[in-house]
Amino acid sequence: MAEQLLEGIIPDELYRAYRVLLEERGCSSKRVPETLGPAEVVTALLDRGMALEAPEPGEAPRLIPTPPHLALQAVLAEMNQRLSGEHERFLAGHRRLIDYVPAPSTGESEQDKSRGLIQVVTEPEEITRLSGVLVNAARRDWLTLENYVTDRPIDDTMVIAPPPALRSGVRCRTIYESRFAEHPVVAENIAGAAELGEESRLLAGIGMKMKLVDASVALLPLGPTGMTGAVVVRSPVIVGALREYFELLWERATPIGAVRPDNPLSEDLRAVLELLAQGADDDAIARRLKISTTTVRRRFSLIREELGAASRFAAGAAAVRRGWIQ
Repeated sequence: MAEQLLEGIIPDELYRAYRVLLEERGCSSKRVPETLGPAEVVTALLDRGMALEAPEPGEAPRLIPTPPHLALQAVLAEMNQRLSGEHERFLAGHRRLIDYVPAPSTGESEQDKSRGLIQVVTEPEEITRLSGVLVNAARRDWLTLENYVTDRPIDDTMVIAPPPALRSGVRCRTIYESRFAEHPVVAENIAGAAELGEESRLLAGIGMKMKLVDASVALLPLGPTGMTGAVVVRSPVIVGALREYFELLWERATPIGAVRPDNPLSEDLRAVLELLAQGADDDAIARRLKISTTTVRRRFSLIREELGAASRFAAGAAAVRRGWIQ
């Protein structure tokens, strides 16, 4: 359960310490350094509510793990508090940037003056409207980063029609977060756009959503979902930099449906990957291959790095797409 709930959500070092704590069913504070690692790891476990100190009469306090579902709840609460603070600072920074940007020159039209170079929008309805306006304005390119971070679970109501730009001969390219590509709703959206000519690729760890029209306008989120605030950018310098950023990600991403039968993994790594695809856990893989659990985890880290995957599930899905495993 810990693997299903926490892997990929918390830093690897913290996850490994928590797993050890679960397996040991707690740990005496005297044995903490040799069992769990550096003091900062233990502090992080306590601060995030993933472990508690339980006093024992006549003995040193014992560090005990919080059940995985409560640990995840505590981690998400801490993460939400931190992101809320970051979001507020981000909004404040953009407001200052707007105040600092010089007014357009007198040679520009009144319409251009009223637009400015950066516009902050905080109403969800207006953000949705602007997104539709921008895609209809595309004449050459419509570029999108989509990580499917939403404020509610992905369901059938999120099946969306392909963008109108696809029907007008505009070149549309989208990079999707790979960990969501196997979801039926996401797969349906991708397939519908692909039928009309969208070029799609997958990449692990897309940091934010983005929509970019031609080389002139970009729509960026101010929060994880993009619906609590957004920025419309018309600055040629910034839009140009965002276009270069998209192209860099596009080169790294894997085309949907592409395979790489020329598996670059070593024989040792392939053995771990095949057992991983069969659903074996670290201990079972270690027993089958007659290696230590630490070696299994180190090899799995190398596999994830090669595949650009953030979790076991994403690694397995990426390996199947590339034809490395059946």
